[in-house]
Amino acid sequence: MSKVAIVTDSTACIPKELRTQYQIQVGPQVLIWGNETFEDGVDIVPDEFYKRLSTTKIMPSSSQVAFKSFETIFKDIQERGDQVLAILISEKLSGTIDTAVKVKQFLADAAIEIVDSQTTAMAMGFIVLEVAKAAEQGASLAECKALAENLRGNTGIVFAVDTLEFLHRGGRIGGATRLLGSALNIKPILELTGGRIEPLEKVRTRSKSIGRIVEIIAEHVGERKPVKLATMHANSQEDAIQLEALATKKIDADESILTDLSPVVGTHVGPGTLALAYIAGA
Repeated sequence: MSKVAIVTDSTACIPKELRTQYQIQVGPQVLIWGNETFEDGVDIVPDEFYKRLSTTKIMPSSSQVAFKSFETIFKDIQERGDQVLAILISEKLSGTIDTAVKVKQFLADAAIEIVDSQTTAMAMGFIVLEVAKAAEQGASLAECKALAENLRGNTGIVFAVDTLEFLHRGGRIGGATRLLGSALNIKPILELTGGRIEPLEKVRTRSKSIGRIVEIIAEHVGERKPVKLATMHANSQEDAIQLEALATKKIDADESILTDLSPVVGTHVGPGTLALAYIAGA
């Protein structure tokens, strides 16, 4: 009997043990660093990336998952007789969905569905995990796609950056352009909403930004149950541990994950970024 295989891209930041457990396949985003090209999470991992970023004179950039990567993943799934559901980063942030659609058209006889998560990082990761669980229990391709689309309203992500420089340079700044030029000691708090990065507010210290992230997520979650949280960071583990501790103290979560932001995500948000994602009521 045909099964539904779940595919996502490396910006989902799903911990390896969970990807393995639910047999989630990942299309790697591409990191471009001078004359070198890396597959996100394959050829370069967070520790290596942030160490190199701290001393480099050449800033990295990124490109969407390569056509060949999706082709290989989709064909392997097709050849074993299974169907594909790809849940991918917001099309307003990346050309990844466009590439996946082209591969779907190229493999015209394959059963492939593509969903715009309208988000990224573990806000997308939670959608992927819930759909993977449904697929494991025998849900059809249509049922898995509908679930992924419905779950978009159950997730969210709020984050604080040390500087808007990286978002601005990569063109992912969205409505936060109005914060450019703010004083250096301002810590912008942003949210990914409607598939775009939008500003929420500005605070003056790291500790205040951590507190406000938790308060904002708690407001978003409200009384919905169950709740799962994911704390993510770009080379800032100590602060991430503090954020996770505060979040789990304030929000009655059934599960809490602490994980790194991938090198490609780090390229756009910059080192020192802290993020908190949730899925609630799913």
